[in-house]
Amino acid sequence: MVCKLALKPWYKLVTPREDLREGRPLDASEFAVHLDQIREGRAPDDYQNPVRFLDRTYLTENLEKTAAEVVRRLSGVKTETSAVFNLSTQFGGGKTHFLALLYHLATSGPVLMGRMDVASILSVANVQRIPETATAIFVGTEFESRGGENGEPLRKTPWGEIAWQLGGAEAFKLIEESDAEMRAPGSELIRKVLPKDKACLILMDEIMNYISRFRKAGMATQFYNFLQNLSEEARGQDRVVLVVSIPASELEMTADDQSDYSRLKKLLDRLGKAVVMSSKEETSEIIRRRLFEWQGVPKEAKDVIIKAYAEWAVEHRNLIGDFPVDHAKEAFMASYPFHPTLISVFERKWQSLPRFQQTRGILRLLALWISNVYREGYRKAGGDLLICIGSAPLDDSLFKSAMFEQLGESKLDIAMTTDICCKNNSHATMLDKEAMPDIKKANLHQKVATTIFFESNGGQTANALATIPEIRAAVCGPEIDIGNIDTVLENLSSACYYLRVDRNRYRFSHKPELNKLLADRKATIQESMIKDKVYATVQKYIPSIKEIDRVPFPEKSSQISDRASLTLVILPPDPAYDDEKKRMETVEAFTKESGTSTRTFKNALIWAAPESSASLYEEARKLLSWEEIKAEEDELQLDDVQKKQLSENIKKGTLELKEAVWKTYKNLMLLGKDNKIRTIDFGLIHSSASDSIVTLYIDRLKKDGDIESSISPNFLTRNWPPAFKNEWSTKSVRDMFFASPLFPRLIDPEVIKETISRGVSNGIFAYGGKTDSGGYNPLIFKAALNKNDVEVSEDMYIISNDAVTEYLNSISNPPIPVPPTTVIPGPSAGGSPEDSSSDKEPEEGYRPTTDPEDSSEVIEGGDDGFKHTSKESKAKKLVWDNEIPPQKWTNFYTKVLTKFAGKGLKLSLKVEVEPADGISKQKIEEMKIALRELGMDDELIIE
Repeated sequence: MVCKLALKPWYKLVTPREDLREGRPLDASEFAVHLDQIREGRAPDDYQNPVRFLDRTYLTENLEKTAAEVVRRLSGVKTETSAVFNLSTQFGGGKTHFLALLYHLATSGPVLMGRMDVASILSVANVQRIPETATAIFVGTEFESRGGENGEPLRKTPWGEIAWQLGGAEAFKLIEESDAEMRAPGSELIRKVLPKDKACLILMDEIMNYISRFRKAGMATQFYNFLQNLSEEARGQDRVVLVVSIPASELEMTADDQSDYSRLKKLLDRLGKAVVMSSKEETSEIIRRRLFEWQGVPKEAKDVIIKAYAEWAVEHRNLIGDFPVDHAKEAFMASYPFHPTLISVFERKWQSLPRFQQTRGILRLLALWISNVYREGYRKAGGDLLICIGSAPLDDSLFKSAMFEQLGESKLDIAMTTDICCKNNSHATMLDKEAMPDIKKANLHQKVATTIFFESNGGQTANALATIPEIRAAVCGPEIDIGNIDTVLENLSSACYYLRVDRNRYRFSHKPELNKLLADRKATIQESMIKDKVYATVQKYIPSIKEIDRVPFPEKSSQISDRASLTLVILPPDPAYDDEKKRMETVEAFTKESGTSTRTFKNALIWAAPESSASLYEEARKLLSWEEIKAEEDELQLDDVQKKQLSENIKKGTLELKEAVWKTYKNLMLLGKDNKIRTIDFGLIHSSASDSIVTLYIDRLKKDGDIESSISPNFLTRNWPPAFKNEWSTKSVRDMFFASPLFPRLIDPEVIKETISRGVSNGIFAYGGKTDSGGYNPLIFKAALNKNDVEVSEDMYIISNDAVTEYLNSISNPPIPVPPTTVIPGPSAGGSPEDSSSDKEPEEGYRPTTDPEDSSEVIEGGDDGFKHTSKESKAKKLVWDNEIPPQKWTNFYTKVLTKFAGKGLKLSLKVEVEPADGISKQKIEEMKIALRELGMDDELIIE
């Protein structure tokens, strides 16, 4: 690839003609040749002066061949020549220019001798010189009755005018009667008028215009007869040539015009020779000769620019479609300084437009184009290496007017102004201002949009579409990253009102597309609907999960329960919380307080905090708008393409709203170990990062050690609070993890039971309940303890190793099992160390039972020193029905019910709560949650 510094813009290597460099106003007539004006000596110098005219004329293969044939016939050579030529090619196809060339050759032959182009014509004609020739010109668009003053006779017909030009008064005298009667002369009379001593060239241009204007005067038939007679006579002569251009534009023809056009064309095709002015390959050379001080492609352009573009095309051959990659160098050489796609777009896409003038139209547009971009290039130090489609100066009024003239209408003006350029807030203009540096510098959105406009011929025909490969080929090159095109197209598709997208094919239309409907509909969506949509969507994508409570959008601290349970609080997606200070103040206040009380479980709260809610509301507004349009698609008369696109937009809008939730809730706030609120910023996150936002939060908090799914028993011993010297209640143990920021949060509060179970089993500490006398009942130490048997309450404790060892050592004798239905060891049974009869330590852990089997009758003198009972009959069922004071419930369970736990114990409990001040909804909900956590039915009778 050629070094970027070596690539020079086109305007530093080639020079436009002077008037284009200076930006002098250009009129369409600049490129419309008027034969009458040339004959009368009042045409612009580029057309009037035969030398300048030939300097700016490129002799295409057909042009040279036909001119040579005309010269050969005028020289009296009839072999391989025709006397009649029919220039019935497309409107604006260079026919009048060819007629002007023949006129200059015939009238200025001696002056032009010695020129290489003229020598080439003579060589092809195989003659030595251009013979002296009488000429006559008839232009249908210009002709009216002429003469009648200054001694000239009045000439009312084409044949009268032609006779006057060929032989003056003498020739006109011969045909005067036919002219006066407006009757076509016969072949004999025409033969008398034609000069005898010299060659004769008759040039007739735009004859359909004359016939259309004079049809009501009966001249259509008379002119047809004259043309037939003249053609027949020319064919019979040795040195007479008739060259005829028929058309006015077919778009402008009436039914009568069409009929006459068909008759004339058949006549000339039968008697003459049809001529095509130029091939597609020669168009660019014609343009370069007419618009530049052309000396051929500069060497630096060949060696550097064209080489770079050819190499780029080969490198990206699979991405640029039908571009002639295998002949890329030749294509760029033939079109320089234009990009090949700029020249070909008129042939590929615009030629089918009824009003398009192939040669004159292209010249007019490109003259204005070159004049504008040449001056802009120097003014802005632009770096365009070639003149590409995307550089079209659509914001220039003269250019735009000329372009719409070729398109045939100006309906696309609003699309151009709204979506491409001409205004500071045009969509492509705005997108370029907001784009990344490479795209912004190249004005890539404007270039791509302009390219689509031209490649879809201004949206004039539905089947003219710009494909992605066409866009890449036309816009990109050695200095533009081809990968940016997809990004730019996506941006334009989302923003433009008049850009239609159909299966990755693009075109501008004068009808507003879905984006325009969206813009209109967005203005009508109620703010309350948007808010409801946002709040519902946030809750959907920050869902409730089993492991963590969720409190969405609290307005008061009292709405957040003060519980020993991990709680995710979602701050509202409200613009008020977009302010960092406001967010922090709210989180700090709600963390410290719970209604009118001080919050105990500050460490239980984790806050999902929105960074900025603006994108959420915008995406919600957009999605609601798409959904409303969907509901009215039949009334709006959307076509199948639009309906399909609408469905895709709804899917896309749903996804974008989801992503907006992820991008918005990228901050977590929680209590730090320093007892201050800290923020965890997740950066730019999206839905592919995890199954859900909550999962992402938890994973991060686990990784950072802020949340634990298990706790080592040793952690409890290391962090044993000094205030609880020997015994630490299990409830306090659990609560500490949710109250103190020095402790990690537990994903599941029940985890603490597993920790206590392992600690007791491994002898790290004991587990038991305290008695009024200072002992422990039950007491489990160095023995298996099922986690389900661990009670988290104020009355059950973990007991330090030192304390339990001291306690066990204080028991000098084994416990005596009294009364007959209960065995309670040591002081906890109401006895004292002195009552013990043995100091023996338990070998496999100390776990006294409170329900010895088969002990109802005391028997003295067992080998183990205990009193034994004889067997008695047992009761089959025990029932107790009475009220329990709430403050005694825990002791009741410990001292009474645990004796029967797991042994056929069934509990049926009726709870009636009837405080004088009533029960709040919050407390009812808390009770339901607690029941569900215990796996119980949460159905309550509420009065």
